[in-house]
Order: sequence, then structure tokens, then C-alpha cells
Amino acid sequence: MSLLHLLWTTFRRQRIRYWFIGLSVFYVVYCVSHGMPLLSSNLPEYTGEYDVGTIDLELPINPPRRIGDVIYKKNSKPAFEVDTVLFSLFYPATKGEISRQEKHLWVPKPIGLHAEGYAKFAHADNWVVRKLISLGLWSLAGGTAVPAQVDVKMHGTVQSTKEYHGQDEQPDDAYGLPKFPVIVFSHGQASSRTSYTQYCAELASRGFVVAALEHRDGSGPGTILMRNRTMKQLLHFGASELHPSPDVPELKKLQLDMRQAEVEECVNILRRINAGEGLEIYHHNPRHEGQVLPEWRNRLDLKRIVMGGHSYGATLALQALKGAPSHALPFAGGLILDPGKSSGPLNHDIDVPVVVVHSQSWSSKMSIFHGRPHFEVVKGLVQSITADRKKLAWFLTAKATTHPSVTDAPLIQPFLLSWTTGATIDVREAVHQYVQVSHDFMKYLEDGHRRGVLKEEVSHPTYNEQTREIINKDIAKFWQVHVAPTTFCPYPGLCGIEEDK
Repeated sequence: MSLLHLLWTTFRRQRIRYWFIGLSVFYVVYCVSHGMPLLSSNLPEYTGEYDVGTIDLELPINPPRRIGDVIYKKNSKPAFEVDTVLFSLFYPATKGEISRQEKHLWVPKPIGLHAEGYAKFAHADNWVVRKLISLGLWSLAGGTAVPAQVDVKMHGTVQSTKEYHGQDEQPDDAYGLPKFPVIVFSHGQASSRTSYTQYCAELASRGFVVAALEHRDGSGPGTILMRNRTMKQLLHFGASELHPSPDVPELKKLQLDMRQAEVEECVNILRRINAGEGLEIYHHNPRHEGQVLPEWRNRLDLKRIVMGGHSYGATLALQALKGAPSHALPFAGGLILDPGKSSGPLNHDIDVPVVVVHSQSWSSKMSIFHGRPHFEVVKGLVQSITADRKKLAWFLTAKATTHPSVTDAPLIQPFLLSWTTGATIDVREAVHQYVQVSHDFMKYLEDGHRRGVLKEEVSHPTYNEQTREIINKDIAKFWQVHVAPTTFCPYPGLCGIEEDK
């Protein structure tokens, strides 16, 4: 065999490998040169009738609210103190308006802060692990942007923002302009306010204002607190870093109480915006967003404000519904997604309508929760709202979903997340189903009419044990109904069963 023939034969055998290596090098060079993360997908555009705007707000709390007497061992400062409250607003925006500001990054800078927080979660906080996690975060989502336009006008605005600056009085928008119901949303463990942007923004595109909180209770990887022109990095922390060191139940209680204080302060700010203090709030926001807030006077429907959350945030949402509606917690309903299995007891004292949605992984995996199966605890909670308080409540399972399905992560990494979590539903369809049931619940609070899966009878009293067929195939494909108000009505329309529109 000649040398030339040997070289040619070797090349033919290796050409697939060469082609793959060449394509990979090209892809890496392209991503680096364009500032794009490797291996990720962009977040999709929103599908509702409205364009979507977003504003990051951080306001000081005076005086700061201290929760408990626990301090950090390293500096003796309070561990649970609400110094500022930070949240992202998602809202229906004026059609076609393009912001001059850069879109928000899904992983806010600096990435190293989040990497250090995740390293602490993994109990492997060292230089090597932090660098590896930083590289991983950048590769998977580093340059991913949230599609919502930053600080653009709310849908229905009748004046330009420039007309308000420098004026002592706020604009009076009492012109019959649309008011939008409000959802306050609490994130889960190891998450942040940006973890659910697709869910929140899709609801905004359907006519709701969503305030996605960032909790500073040590349950997130990392966050930057901004106040008085100073910036302070806050990281995840555990009980061993505190004095006196709380046990697990006490730590959960402290975290949930701090989260509730942040919810209350968020509600206060929303009230101030609605009362016409948008310009003052903009001037006190160190993140320099919110110049359109003067236009929001009387634009929030605070009679239909709902508390929502996922996982740890769902546990907090249930706690925030205790005694609601009240002045501090004026919630008219609850959107409860995968209430926590290790985040403390679930509050049963609820006197408003609630919809609880489990992912399939949450319902299918039997977990003992305070001496009982978690599924049965949640089922009993929902049943008591209807039986004891005579309020409509639902308990559903979203089929083929897993715990992260409502978050942005599967949209950014669809193949990786489907492979690692076992979700079989299309990632966009999963978010759509969560958005649709949330939309239908919000519309029920508006007009008393039940739509979609919310007008179905119980189909599965226990997970995967069917006693009744759901006739609507589009609903049956995605849902199991465990608890639902009866559709039997002594008079037409009494229980809100209407044809879908």
C-alpha cells in the first residue's frame, strides 16, 4: 500500500471526526465573538395580545425590618433584615415600543457571585469549583437576555413620560384607562427573581402585572443589595454560619418570615405607585429604572391582587394567605405551584380561592411530610378551603412535567433539562399550560366564571388513579384533577360553569 493511499484511507476514516471538530471550533469561535453562551437557546417571544415591559425596582426600607435576633458569626450583623426590597415588574406595554436600554440578562452580572452561591449550596466553596461553575453558567446561559422591553410605557398610556419630569404633581390617569390585576410571585430555593421570567412575562402579555420578588433570606445563590449609592453582595448561607445556630425548623421559620416581610413591603410600594408616587419611587431606585412609573397612577387593580409562588415560594404564598385579605396582605387568591416538601409546614388557614398545581414529578414521588404523604397533606388543605370556608379551590397535576418545568431553565437548555429531570412534555407547552391555568384562575376572580381545566370535575382522586374521564381531550392530555368544586348547580350559572371563550 502506497503512502498516499494510506493517508487517503486514514483521512476517509477520520473525516467525520474532523468535520465534527471543525464545526465545534467554528461554533465556539462564533459564540465567543458574538458574546453568546454556548449550548443554549434564546428565551422565546411572548404569545399574548400585549407587548411586555419590565422594570427592576429596589427601594430602601426605613427603618429596616429585622426578623429575629440571629446574627452572622463573621461580622455580628443581623442575618435576617429587610434593608431594601428588590423585585422585577412585568407588565402589558404599549404596542411596538422599543426601549433604549439594554435588555435584562437572565443571569445578572457578576456571574461569579452566582457561581460562589451555587458552590456554597454544593458544600464545595473553593476557587476551583467557583471557576468551574462560572464557566458552566456562562456556557449554558451567560448571555441569555429576557425578551421584555425595559422601562417602556404601560399599555394605555395617554401622555409622554417627559411631560411628567420636573412636575410636582403626578399625572391623573382617571380617564377610563384599563386597570390590570396584580400577581406577587415568590421564587423557590436556589432561585432568584429571574428564574421564572417566561411564566411572569407570558402572564403580563395576557393583561396582568407581575411583581417577581428577589428574596434575601439566604435561600438564593446570590444577590446584590443596593442602597445609598453602595453595593453589597449577599450569598447563600446555612445555619452553621449563624449565631445562635438555628435548627432546621427555626431556620425555615426565619426565612419564611423574612420572605413575608419582603412581600408586605412589595405590596406597600405597589400601593404607592398606584397612588401616584411613581416619580418619587423612580428617583429613589438605585437601579435607575422606572421613569414611566408616574404614568401608572390608578392603573393597578389592587382589589384583585394574588399571591403566587413555586416550591419554597409556594410555601411562602400559603403562609401569606393566612388572614387574607388584610391590609398588610390584601390577597384575593393564591397560585400555588409545587408547594415545598422540605420548607416547613403548609398553612391551612386560608379563606380565599386557591389553585394548587403539582408537576407530575411532585405528585408521583411519594414523600413523607410531617408524618403523612405530602400529596395527602396538600389534598386535605385544598379540600378544607372549599368544605370549611366555602371558597372555590382546586388541586391539579400537570402531566409529563417535572419540578423545573415552570422555570426558564428548560427553555434555555431543553435537551439537558429534559434528559436530567425526565420531563417528556415539550418545554414551551409546559410553560403554556402553567400560564393558561393561572390566566383562567385570574379570570375566575374577575367574573366568577370557570374556564378550561378549572371547570372540570375530579378525575383522579389520587395521582394516576382515574375514576372519571375528562371528555375534553386537550385538557385530558395535560391534566389530572384531584380536588375541584362540584359542577352541580341548583340554578344555571350559580357555580360559574361557562363555555370557553
